[in-house]
Amino acid sequence: MNVLHIDSSILGANSVSRELTATIVASLKTRHGDASVTHRDVAATEIAHLSGEIIGAAFTPEAEWSERQKSERALTEALLEEFLAADVVVIGAPMYNFSIPTQLKSWIDRICAAGRTFKYTAEGAVGLAGGKKVIIASSRGGVYSNDAARAMDFQEDYLRTVLGFVGITDIEIIRAEAVNMGDDKRATALSLAHEAISALAL
Repeated sequence: MNVLHIDSSILGANSVSRELTATIVASLKTRHGDASVTHRDVAATEIAHLSGEIIGAAFTPEAEWSERQKSERALTEALLEEFLAADVVVIGAPMYNFSIPTQLKSWIDRICAAGRTFKYTAEGAVGLAGGKKVIIASSRGGVYSNDAARAMDFQEDYLRTVLGFVGITDIEIIRAEAVNMGDDKRATALSLAHEAISALAL
């Protein structure tokens, strides 16, 4: 089993999503002794946001690529290979300002690649990266799962949508919310999240 472990929180040891992804990956390794884990920390080693120069390599003969285009194309290829080789992808996704961290978006922009993870047909887009299981560790300072606040959730809904676009439908979300609403609520949220991890079918 190949496991790709993605962390994106900027909070280091204080991160809830990092605590949860570490627990999920440890559980996978316990249950699957042959599990091989690749860890990519997109906060510690940031992936450049797409720019005109970076994306321009797709429309420029390779012999004319700049040094930046060469290095960024190599990085994109490495990220795609990691993603495509994974049987299970564990993503730490805290909510920042109602959405995902910009660092995580940069990773997503690299693995959403026409001809590699999706293609366009006469009937519309078709995902090419199916057959994987994705486990998302979602952390939120407030509560956004109730009817009153669900309209502000551009985090979990976005991740489900973009993963579905590349063909992934087996998605589990382990959620810890209200973690900034007092010590008691944080402790309860973490306890429930760890219980949910224990109950996962891995």
